[in-house]
Amino acid sequence: MAGSKMSVPLAAVVLLYVLLAESTHGGPEMDPYKILGVTRSASQAEIKKVYKRLAKEWHPDKNKNPGAEDMFIKITKSYEILSSEDKRANFDRYGQTDDTQPYGNGRYGHRHDSFYFDESFFNFPFNSKNHRDFADSKYTLHFNQYVSDVVPESYKRPYLIKITSDWCFSCIHIEPVWKEVVAALFEIEQGVVDVGYERRLANHLGAHRTPSILGVINGKVTFFHYAVAKEHLRQFVEDLLPQRLVERVTDKNDLQFLNSWHELNKPHVLLFDQVPAVPLLYKLTAFAYKDYLQFGYVDQGLSETANLQKQFNINTYAPTMLVFKENIDKPADIIQAKGMKKQIIDEFMANNKFLLAPRLVNQKLFDELCPVKQFHRRRKYCVLLITGDEETFSFGNQAFLSFASTNTKEVVRFAYVYQRLQQQLCDILMQNKDSAQSPPQVVILERRNAAGKALFKPVTAWNGSVEDKQRLVEELERLQKDPSILIHDAMLPELNNEFASMFIIRWIYASYDYLSEVIDDILHNNWREMMPLLSLIFSALFILFGTVVIQAFSDSSEDKQTKPKAKDGTKAENGSSGSVTTSSRPPKKNFVEVTELTDITYMSNLVKLRPGHMNIVLVLTDASKNILLSKFAKEVYSFTGSLTLHFSFLNIDKHSEWMSTLLEYAQDTMQIDADEDDGGNRKIDYTGYVLALNGHKKYLCLFKPVYTGEDLDSKSSEDEGGASGGRSRSSSRDDHPPRKSNRSRSLSTLQIHHKLDRLGLWMERLMEGTLPRYYIPAWPGLEKITPSK
Repeated sequence: MAGSKMSVPLAAVVLLYVLLAESTHGGPEMDPYKILGVTRSASQAEIKKVYKRLAKEWHPDKNKNPGAEDMFIKITKSYEILSSEDKRANFDRYGQTDDTQPYGNGRYGHRHDSFYFDESFFNFPFNSKNHRDFADSKYTLHFNQYVSDVVPESYKRPYLIKITSDWCFSCIHIEPVWKEVVAALFEIEQGVVDVGYERRLANHLGAHRTPSILGVINGKVTFFHYAVAKEHLRQFVEDLLPQRLVERVTDKNDLQFLNSWHELNKPHVLLFDQVPAVPLLYKLTAFAYKDYLQFGYVDQGLSETANLQKQFNINTYAPTMLVFKENIDKPADIIQAKGMKKQIIDEFMANNKFLLAPRLVNQKLFDELCPVKQFHRRRKYCVLLITGDEETFSFGNQAFLSFASTNTKEVVRFAYVYQRLQQQLCDILMQNKDSAQSPPQVVILERRNAAGKALFKPVTAWNGSVEDKQRLVEELERLQKDPSILIHDAMLPELNNEFASMFIIRWIYASYDYLSEVIDDILHNNWREMMPLLSLIFSALFILFGTVVIQAFSDSSEDKQTKPKAKDGTKAENGSSGSVTTSSRPPKKNFVEVTELTDITYMSNLVKLRPGHMNIVLVLTDASKNILLSKFAKEVYSFTGSLTLHFSFLNIDKHSEWMSTLLEYAQDTMQIDADEDDGGNRKIDYTGYVLALNGHKKYLCLFKPVYTGEDLDSKSSEDEGGASGGRSRSSSRDDHPPRKSNRSRSLSTLQIHHKLDRLGLWMERLMEGTLPRYYIPAWPGLEKITPSK
C-alpha cells in the first residue's frame, strides 16, 4: 500500500519530464498559449496575472523539481511573446515563436531582439546549479551609493554597469559572459542594478529595458548596443575614455613632448612597449592621473623610435615606464616588468605626481602641495619662491630648482609662484603694500586651517647666490628644531586659476564627445530612451524664445515710461559707473537708486522697514547735494547687489533738528560727537555724515567724514598751512582779493568731495557687523521737527 502511494508522485514526475522533453524536442515550435494556459483571446491583464502565478510556482529558487528550470524558461519566453503585440501577432499568423528577423552585420556583431548577442551565447549548461546569480550583493548598486560614490569616482575611472531583473529571460543568457568579461577586465569598476529593487536608479540612468549594459565616465551615462563579448566590451570601454589621453611619441616629437613640462606644469610619463596599440591599462591610468601627469606612448616596433630606445637604453623583453620631471635628459624614476599590475602602476604614479618645484597655478594644487596641518607629527612646510616669469629671473629660478632637487625631507615641499599672476598672495607674504613688482624672495609657510590661515616667515631675498642658499639651509635647520620661528600670520586668499583660459578648448573637446554620443544614441536608442534629451532640447528652446519675447516687450514698455519720467525726475551727474537716480523703478546696471528722506517716505523707508533691512542715509545740504550724491554713488555701488540695503539722503537744511534729536536719543552720545563739539560753542556741521539705520531693531551706525586730500597734496598742504601761517596768508589775501575767492571756492569743493573717501571701507565693516551700534528708544518724528520757514 505504501509502495503504491509513493509511486503516484514518482509517476507524476516522470510524466512531467516526458511532457517537457516532448515539448522541447518533439515539435519544431512551442505554443505559448498552452504553456501559460490561456486562450487566444486573453487580454494583457489576464496574461500578466497568469505569468506572475506560474513564475512564482516554477522559479528555480523555490521549485526543486529537475524540470523546473526549463519550465521557468518556457514560461518566461511565452510571456515575452504574448506581452508584445508584434510578437503575438507574428505567432498568430505564422506560428513562429522565435524572432526570425534577418541578422544584419553591425559594428560589433549580430543583432538579436532588443539586445545584441553573440551566437555562441545560446549554449549554456542550464542544468548546472550555479549557472547564474540572481542577486550579487558584492556589486549591487543603490541610488544613494551611485550618487555619492560612483559619480564622483567616475571622474577617475570608468564604471561598467549591468541592468538586470529576476524575471528576465535574456539576462540568463548574458550572465556567464558578463562574469567572464568582468573577470578579464579586472581593472574596470563594475556594478549591478536590479530593476526590481532599484527602479529609481534604473530610471535615473535611463535604463528602460533588461538586460542593458552601460558605462559611466565623468558623470555621463553611455549605453552599450552591441554583442556581449569580451572584445566588444573592451572596445566599448576604450571608446568611453576621452580622446588625446595618450600622445604617440617618436624621434621627431620627443623633445617637444618632454619640453612641455614647464608650460603644462606636469611631469611626463613615457611607456615603451612592442604592441602597436596603446594598452587599455595604460589608458585607464592616464585617465585617472590626467590632472597630474602627461602621458606618452612609444611603439618599439617602429623604426621611428630607434633613437629614443637607444638614448634611454630601453630593453625589449619587457614594457618600460619612465617619468621625466624638470630634467628631460634623465628620467626621475623608472619601472620595468612583464605584466605590470595595476597596484604597482598606481603606486608608481602616486610617487611622481608633482615636479620637484612646481608652480602654484590654482588652489587645488596649493592644497595638495601645502596641506593643512592636522597633527604635530604631520607638519608640512612649503618653501615658496616669489619670482617673475621674465628672462631676468631665469638664473634665480634655475638655482632654486637646483636647490629643491637636493631636498630629502618629507616634511618640506618646494614651489614657486609668479608675482604677476598671483598678486594678492604675493602682497600678503611679502608684506608689500604698494602692489609693485618686488625682487624675488623666499618665504617659508605652514597652513593652519582650510579657511586660509597660515604662519609664514620671509627668509631672504633670492638671486641664486651661494649666500642665499646657505641662509635658506640655516633657516630650514632652525625650523626643524623650533617651528615657532614662523612669526607672521595671515589669511591667504584663494589662488587664481592660471589655466582658466584653457577652459574653452576643454569645452570644445567635451562638446565634440557629447555630440558623438548623442548621434550614437539617436542611431541605436528607441524614442522612449531619447525622450529626456528631446525634452531638454525643447525646454531650452522654449525658455530661450520666451525670454527673448518678454525682454522685447519689457524694453519697449520701459522706453515709453522712461521718457516722461526723465522730464519730472531729478537728474544726477553722469560719467561714472555708479550714477544716481531717484526714480522709483527697480535699479538697473550702472545705477544706484537713492530716495530723499521726507515726511512722506519716512515711515516706509525707516520706521516700518522690514526686519533685517537697513537704510543707508547720506546727510547733505542744498549746496553740496550734487557733489556728495555723485561721490556717494561711487562708494556704495559695489554694495547694491544686496537686497537688504536701501539708500536715501537727508537734506540737513530742512531737517537739522531731526539729526540733533536722533543723536541725543542714541546711547553713548558724547562718544559720537565729542570730537566734533568744540565746547558747545560751535554748531556741528553734519554734512557728509552717513547713517546706517535699522528700523526694526532701532539702532544706528554712524560714519563721520574724514578729509584726506590724497590726490592734490599741494592744495591740501595750503589748507593745512592756514592754521599755522595765518598772517602771511592774510596779507596775501589783502593783496589779491579775487584769487582768494576762487581758491577758497575750489578748496571748499575739494573738501566736500573727499568727505566720503573712507565710506567704502566703512561699508565693508558694516556688512561684516563689526561697527559699533547705538540704540535709541524710538525714532523721532520727521514732520514734527521740520523747521518752518
